[in-house]
Order: sequence, then C-alpha cells, then structure tokens
Amino acid sequence: MIGKIPKPGKSFGGCIEYNVLKKEATILYADGVRIDKTAHIIADFNMQRKMNPGLGQAVGHISLSWSPEDKERLNDEKMVSIAKEYLQRMKIQDTQLLIVKHKDRAHPHIHIVYNRVNNEGKTIPDSFQHLKNIKISKELTLKHGMHIGQDKEKVNRPQLKGIDKLKYELYDTIKAVSQKVTSMAELKQELLKQGIGMQFKYKSGTLEKQGISFSKGDYKFKGSEIDRSLSYGRLSKQIEQQAQQKQAEEQRPTLAQQLREVIDRGPVKDQSGHHSVIDLFGRIPIITPEPEPDPYRRKKRKGQGNDQDQSQGISR
Repeated sequence: MIGKIPKPGKSFGGCIEYNVLKKEATILYADGVRIDKTAHIIADFNMQRKMNPGLGQAVGHISLSWSPEDKERLNDEKMVSIAKEYLQRMKIQDTQLLIVKHKDRAHPHIHIVYNRVNNEGKTIPDSFQHLKNIKISKELTLKHGMHIGQDKEKVNRPQLKGIDKLKYELYDTIKAVSQKVTSMAELKQELLKQGIGMQFKYKSGTLEKQGISFSKGDYKFKGSEIDRSLSYGRLSKQIEQQAQQKQAEEQRPTLAQQLREVIDRGPVKDQSGHHSVIDLFGRIPIITPEPEPDPYRRKKRKGQGNDQDQSQGISR
C-alpha cells in the first residue's frame, strides 16, 4: 500500500467535485456530511471550517493505493477498514470524512477527503505527515499481507505527476551523481549544476551535521523523505567508501611500475645459493631438472654388449 498526501488545499468545492464526479466514482464511507448531493457534501465541509476561520488550508486529501496483485483480496469493506486504521495512526480523528473509490487505474485505490478543522473547531496538524505516511503505509502493508511495492528503479516514470514526479527526478539525479563523487562538498557542487540545492542540518549550537535536505524550485525535501538511501548517514558513508577506494587505486602500482621494480632488483639467489631469475610478481619460478641417466644401467648395457660379442666369437 502506498499513501500519497498532496499539500492541503483551500477549496472543498474543487476537491469534492474531482473525487465524487469522476467517472465510475463510488462513495464508500462518509462521516459528518450528507452524501445525497455533491452540493450538500461541499456545504457541510464548509460549514464546519467556519469554526476555525483562521485556517486557510482546511482541505485534507489523501489517496491510498494497492498493487494490482492485491485486487482479488480487496473489497470495499476491506479498503474502508484499512483506511480507518490508517487515519487513526495518522492522528486524523474526530472530524468530517469522505472515502471515495476510483476505477480509472489498473490498481485499487481510494481517496480520502477530511476536514482539518475537527468537530471541536481545532486544527488537525499536518507536520511530519509525509514521514509518518511512509512508515504507517509500510506497517499496514505488512500487517495485512499485501504486496510490497516495486523498487524505485522499476517505477514507470512517465506516469508520475506533481510531487511524486519531482521526488523521483531528484532520486534519479542524486543517486547518479553521488556514485561519482568522493566528498559531500563535491556532491553539493555537482548537484548545483543540475539545479538541485543541498543543505545540511546541524546539531543545535554545533557544527556537527545531523541531516541533509535537497531542494529544487519552490520544493524542499529531507533526504530520507526522498529515499532512505539518501539520508545523511547513509549518503556520507557511501561517499566515504568511494573516497577510500579511489585512494587505494591511486596507490596501487601499475604493471609498468611493477616491471621496472623487478628489473631494478636484478637477479636473486635461490635456496641453493645459485642466481635465479624472478617473474614480474617477484616469485622464483620452480624449474624441474631433467633426470640424469642411471650409470648402472649404462654399465649393464655395456656388459651385455661384450657378452654378445664373446658369444658370437665362440660360435664362429
């Protein structure tokens, strides 16, 4: 399951019409609003927001999507049940609520519209929602045995829009650039060429780096919000390893240097004290000597020859 949270909106009218009037849209659940007419839904949401007129962006909107592989195990009741559990964990409670199912995609998904002005006129905070959404979506996916989403490398980029599209663009660029640098300062410089800003978060009152964020245009995201591999801890560790590897490669002698070293050494003595050549890697090659003829066998052959001659002489 994947949860997507757009920025809070100002108009209930536009949000409700988009979700309810879409082709084949079905209202699955409502709390605190009438659903007989679209106009009534909008009016009820607007009525409650007047309890907190100072809150400009009162429209809460979340979409929950599941993998196409979960289609057979999901029905309307199951999706509503998971949505309620999700909202409870997100601390979105005691407020007007509308859950609508759409069928314009191959995968099952629903849209949740809620009032950020709760039933008591208090504001439902939206701080750290994106981080909580990632954590809670994963937990519920595992709890209900749903299919785990694809890796970022397998996501169909052309279908992405808005914030999701920007996040994946940042992910692709940062991952590619980070694999070619050997310091965080170099990473910052290279990303700036791509129009991406990089900022550090420091521990209060010190110069100790604690976090990292990336920005493009008017948007700014924490590294871990884009992907866990882009957190400050993991990113700095990866770049440090790359720097060590590069240093080791630079210190490693080339083949020409190894050959020159061997030549400069000259001949060396083997275990018997004789001079011997060495190969390019400083090793003394093992040479197996040819076996010497057996002197006994030579004498025997000589003796055998004389006997033959003597026997031949006697016969004559």
